[in-house]
Amino acid sequence: FDQAVDDGVDVISLSVGASYAPPYDSDSIAIGAFAAARKGIVVSCSAGNSGPGAYTATNIAPWILTMGASTVDRDFPADVVLGDGSVHAGVSLYGGDGRPEGELLPLVYSAYCGSRYCYSGYLDPAKVKGKIVLCDRCGNARVEKGASVKLAGGIGMIMANTDLEGNELLADAHLIPATMVGATEGDKIRAYIESAASPTATIQFRGTVIGEGTSPAPKVASFSSRGPNRVTPEILKPDVIAPGVNILAGWTGAAAPSDLEIDPRRVTFNIISGNNLTIFTSSVKKFAIG
Repeated sequence: FDQAVDDGVDVISLSVGASYAPPYDSDSIAIGAFAAARKGIVVSCSAGNSGPGAYTATNIAPWILTMGASTVDRDFPADVVLGDGSVHAGVSLYGGDGRPEGELLPLVYSAYCGSRYCYSGYLDPAKVKGKIVLCDRCGNARVEKGASVKLAGGIGMIMANTDLEGNELLADAHLIPATMVGATEGDKIRAYIESAASPTATIQFRGTVIGEGTSPAPKVASFSSRGPNRVTPEILKPDVIAPGVNILAGWTGAAAPSDLEIDPRRVTFNIISGNNLTIFTSSVKKFAIG
């Protein structure tokens, strides 16, 4: 903060924070932001990715512009079509080879194959090989679940939200043909697997679609940290929301789009989600990003 002030910036945007909101006099970000604010510098910080529980917002000092994350009206549909003809909305960034393209393939639930959350090394290849696997979200990274299915010989994955995540969908650059569905759709797919003698499914990838996303947009993202303000309840936090779900962003060539070491792909841009803020204004001469 001190260096940014010395450099003469007009705005400081900081997308880091503590895991909880400490008292202001022991919060290094609040202290640094106060010094910057005294110089007339706008300080914007992320509220955090610990929602949707109450009192999860961080960077909540009164002199900080605290940002939450919201959805946008851009989507990456990858719908699940079951053997009974029902269609269940999903999203995915996968664009590689091996997509089912309408072909119905055997479908299994990972809970019956060794690991409900598709932990790496826990899935039984004898039950997974050549099939699409339904995995439950949580426990490990979303894209890691697909890598686990691939390692066990599976050829596709459906990742279903639990009740904790609800029906909000995040598009990921999966390693295999895969999609994410909401909690409601996940329950329907599990019920189909339980009732069908030989359950089958396919995934229909539709690329980028504008106007079919969350409507009306914006809507607060489920992962976006919430108030009330833990330290000063009478001051509402977060202050505002900004686009933070499925955002097109520059990506380093030092890491794969899935961020997995086994992923050889390299891209210039990626779709990411989180509490980040970008400010564009002609009056800003210098801008510091942390």
